[in-house]
Amino acid sequence: MKIMVSACLLGENCKYSGGNNRDERVLAFVAGHEVIPVCPEVMGGLPTPRPPAEIVHGEVINKEGVSVDRQYRLGAAKALEIARREKIDLAILQSRSPSCGVKQIYDGTFTGTRIPGQGICAGLLMKNGFAVLDREDI
Repeated sequence: MKIMVSACLLGENCKYSGGNNRDERVLAFVAGHEVIPVCPEVMGGLPTPRPPAEIVHGEVINKEGVSVDRQYRLGAAKALEIARREKIDLAILQSRSPSCGVKQIYDGTFTGTRIPGQGICAGLLMKNGFAVLDREDI
């Protein structure tokens, strides 16, 4: 099985803060499978570290009020291209991320308030028929 995984879950320091979200449950789940790490934010040209961002009225804005929507959409398109080329069977993505959130995202107020919704990349993968799991479902 080919599984696309948010690179931060594999321990790659690509999270907005410069750290990672290494998840031992995800690592155990993907053991023995072909793993394709992606970080749509970095693939879209954003640096690490970077200001946190949230989706505000459909546009990705960072905490400084700067639109980073173009970079998020570019990274999502690149991830979709990889998913298609590699014919992935599944994607496991980071919870609540404005790129990778599967079930929830933050509401755009930078207060930690969660709302139902998908990040830009997760939504694009699902719209194109790929099976996507939230890391918390592992």
